[in-house]
Amino acid sequence: MSSFAPQRREPSELFGPRFTLFADMLAVGLAAAVASLPLITAPTAFAASCAVLRRSIREDRPVTMGEYVAEFRAHGLRRVLLAGVTVFAAVTLVVLDLALAGAGLPGARPVSWALIAVAVAGLVAALRAAADPEVARGWRPALSRAAARSVTDPRGCALIVTAVGLCVAFVWMLPLLGLLLPGPLAFAITAVELRIEPPADLDPGR
Repeated sequence: MSSFAPQRREPSELFGPRFTLFADMLAVGLAAAVASLPLITAPTAFAASCAVLRRSIREDRPVTMGEYVAEFRAHGLRRVLLAGVTVFAAVTLVVLDLALAGAGLPGARPVSWALIAVAVAGLVAALRAAADPEVARGWRPALSRAAARSVTDPRGCALIVTAVGLCVAFVWMLPLLGLLLPGPLAFAITAVELRIEPPADLDPGR
């Protein structure tokens, strides 16, 4: 826990020692929003946010912009493009399927509900994969681990759905908040994942 006594700010820190985690969370959200401007980079931008916030929480130190950039670049161009194309292809497929299901076809309502359930489950798995500490090495194994965690941790899935719902509500009420919300959402997903991990001081590698 940070002391309220004056402390020297380290070089390249985004904010001072007071309210460091909250300030870093908002700054990371803004950095993720900027990094997501090409749209195809959005999944990697969010994963980098989770990575730097995870390290900040576990190691009790502030986030730097250089650290965020390094996490983003660690994915490599190929993984950045592959993740972006996959996410947008999945979103397009779900939207098209929902449009077809709502076109007055027989059994459209149960099909629509089934598609929504599949989309929510996929979103939860994707967000948990983005928060995986090894996601920079590959999205496919991270998704496999995320799916396994989702099965064994339904409460965490409910928390993630709640966090996403709150973010959607905030953006609906004030669209400008969308520039900052990637940070709080990344923090929420990371916190959910850290619930089922051993404390940093119990890690064998520390």
